[in-house]
Amino acid sequence: MELFGLKNCDTCRAARKALPDATFSDVRDSPLPSPILDRALEVFGDDLVNRRSTTWRGLSEEERARPPRDLLGEHPALMKRPLIVDGDTMYLGWTADTRKSLNVKA
Repeated sequence: MELFGLKNCDTCRAARKALPDATFSDVRDSPLPSPILDRALEVFGDDLVNRRSTTWRGLSEEERARPPRDLLGEHPALMKRPLIVDGDTMYLGWTADTRKSLNVKA
């Protein structure tokens, strides 16, 4: 299992603590591998972009109109987090549904 997020994100910290055997990658240090980004965009589409982040609020309207793949390439912190890859299954966010699917207690 792999987790992708930011090391200083509280939500990512909670996921890492609950999934100690998962491999963690900080997307600021090493961007999402292209095959994983492509698959995540297929699965989650525009929802992969966190439109509530401070990074998003700092973008111009012109920048916000760019394709999600381009935005995430230039601004990895724009990704909703964490992105959890478990074999062929992907989860986005550390929601109650994600925790239930992964058999993790709240």
